Amino acid sequence: MKLTEPQHELLSINGTELSVLQQASIGTERGTIVLLHGFTGSANNWLPFFSPLMQSGLRVIALDMLGHGRSSAPDDPERYQMHHVRTDVLLALQQLGVQAGTAILLGYSMGGRIALGCALSGYFRALILESASPGLSTAVEREERRASDEALAGRIEKDGVARFVEDWERLPLFATQQHLSPAIRERLHAQRMQNRAVGLANSLRGIGTGAQPALHMELATLDLPVLLLAGALDQKFCGIARQMAQSLPHAQLQIIPEAGHTIHLEQPAAFLIHVQAFCQSVL
Repeated sequence: MKLTEPQHELLSINGTELSVLQQASIGTERGTIVLLHGFTGSANNWLPFFSPLMQSGLRVIALDMLGHGRSSAPDDPERYQMHHVRTDVLLALQQLGVQAGTAILLGYSMGGRIALGCALSGYFRALILESASPGLSTAVEREERRASDEALAGRIEKDGVARFVEDWERLPLFATQQHLSPAIRERLHAQRMQNRAVGLANSLRGIGTGAQPALHMELATLDLPVLLLAGALDQKFCGIARQMAQSLPHAQLQIIPEAGHTIHLEQPAAFLIHVQAFCQSVL
């Protein structure tokens, strides 16, 4: 199969620009996989997986979420809310010629929360969630997290991206990333540093865990195949994934050994094996 190089494109969506990185093959494609990155990430985080996924017969599309990468970073936090972001994703795919019922949607962390919200639209063939959650179940938890996210957003705006990234990379959630090679850590750090303060701050306010609608009750209505991935060293999200697996009608759960929150970075080979096998099973 002859492969093209991944291409960046800016799409005009509801008064903003959404950046897309995609790779298509010459020949018959078995389907499409759409990749959504986490907070502080970008579509470029998925580049190591483009070639092997294409070799599996998949068209690969990765999106820069609003406020990240090359996409717009609006000043209005409300523009980042779930219902707007879901519309952005669906309109982008329609512009790219992706028909309803043909694409597999994969989201990591923040991207996983967005992916779950998008999957409830009925547009997708299947869903893969990596280190993701359906939100916080109680109003008290959401309010406490909103206050925490607002405080963090304010610090990003006051202190700048460099100071924030330094603190972000020290979070216990990412402690297992210290086992990555220096080259990978440096590349990830450089990518995070390309973000803009307004984009990160308003992303927290609009689509952060505290602002996200609780989707626990909707899980039982999600009538499509779902693959849940969690790292064995990430106990919190292992627990969340197990709870989600009990509620979803058609869920597979894979706990990845020797991985923390960022499975695709920490155990890329295992991540790819499970993603490819799942894609083959649903296409």
